[in-house]
Amino acid sequence: MLTGEPFIPETITVHLGKPDSEAENITVSFPEYVKNVASSEIYPTWPENALRANIYVIVSYVLNRIYTEWYRSRGYYFDVTNSTQYDQAFVYGREIFENISDLVDELFTYYIRREDAVEPMFAAFCDGVSVSCAGLSQWGTVELANEGKTPYEILKYYYGDNIVLEKAKDIRTATPTYPGAVLRDGEVGRDVQTIQTQLNRISGNFPEIPKLPEIDGIYGFQLTDAVRTFQKIFNLPQTGEVDESTWYQLSYIYTSVKHLADLQSEGLSIEEITRDFPEVLKEGDTGKNVRSFQYYLAVVGAYYASVLPIQINGVYDAETTASVKSFQQTYGLPQTGIMDRRTWNDLYAAYAGILESQPSEACVRLYPNQVLREGVSSDNVRILQQYLTYISQFDSAVPAVTDTGYFGPLTRTAVQAFQREYGLNVTGVVGAVTWDAISGIYSEIQCGAGKRPYQAPGYIIK
Repeated sequence: MLTGEPFIPETITVHLGKPDSEAENITVSFPEYVKNVASSEIYPTWPENALRANIYVIVSYVLNRIYTEWYRSRGYYFDVTNSTQYDQAFVYGREIFENISDLVDELFTYYIRREDAVEPMFAAFCDGVSVSCAGLSQWGTVELANEGKTPYEILKYYYGDNIVLEKAKDIRTATPTYPGAVLRDGEVGRDVQTIQTQLNRISGNFPEIPKLPEIDGIYGFQLTDAVRTFQKIFNLPQTGEVDESTWYQLSYIYTSVKHLADLQSEGLSIEEITRDFPEVLKEGDTGKNVRSFQYYLAVVGAYYASVLPIQINGVYDAETTASVKSFQQTYGLPQTGIMDRRTWNDLYAAYAGILESQPSEACVRLYPNQVLREGVSSDNVRILQQYLTYISQFDSAVPAVTDTGYFGPLTRTAVQAFQREYGLNVTGVVGAVTWDAISGIYSEIQCGAGKRPYQAPGYIIK
């Protein structure tokens, strides 16, 4: 997870052995898992307050494993083992004690966290008789309960005063954090912000990795350099792009340097998991993120006969929902009308295919899938500069700029002037929305199309 607030997964996959053993993986409901572990680890005859304290610990422990993708980031296809050398006892098919089952039904959505942290605490524990540890003593909870201590007081006795019992807001299907597609220069979104956040913290332990000046969700040349350095240090192919292996190595190293899977953890703050980009977009949403994805959808709708065309207005209206459903139907996705990660990845892939096949003689170029900002050098910058200079002949508010192919301060000033003149966010950065506006004005003046450039593709995909 590591990208949002913790939630309770509907199911959990347990490896019936040590991590590297050739044992079976079984998937059970989350409450079923907690009931099994509690029935295997503790005794139903213990005082109720001791049972409650131990159930909180069991839930928090396994949620930490899931939240940090402790095993999945190492290439395993399970969430936790049943080996007490590594995790908690789980005896597949065992009898569940009735009073423990009833308590778990009440408590399985609660976990322990530190006051200044977001993640479920790695609630280390041992039996306290045959084995001693820095965390909770299971038999010790019986003594404390018999002294009249509450479950929360028992937990504070072992873990300190700065703990909170948190109720998870959601119960939902857990999905791998890897977005399912390689992230590279030019992309924008939550996943890029996650990479930036992790690399900046990792660079504190590995100073060879350059610090990123902004956590803005834009995959630019600075992030490419940082990713390439990370890959060099950890013996990965030095592509500067984040594929599945790099994604999970980042997750693993980030968890390690912050000690998120240790009892004494640096902790995750709310600022570290906050993202400017929503996880999903749906009907009723508005703003720059909607407008940006509408651009991609509008282009695809112009080229694909089966995808309904839309207007780019920044409002996720009924027309946009219908278009999303038509795209999802075209790509064999659930027709929810919601722009989720899977839909976005397929939309991005469809757009990339169109961009690659765009004829070179086109009057106006589609957005090149590269965020253009100060410091970038490319032919796309040169095209941008030519568009701005041509527009400047008809709109004195937009200054001309030499088409050097380098995005310097003068180009940034020209972009900001255009954004100010045409009611866009004045960032000096050119993403899909600003490119669409600049190319649209250029098209109206130079090409005389009378419509957006992408609306005359020259061919239709059926």
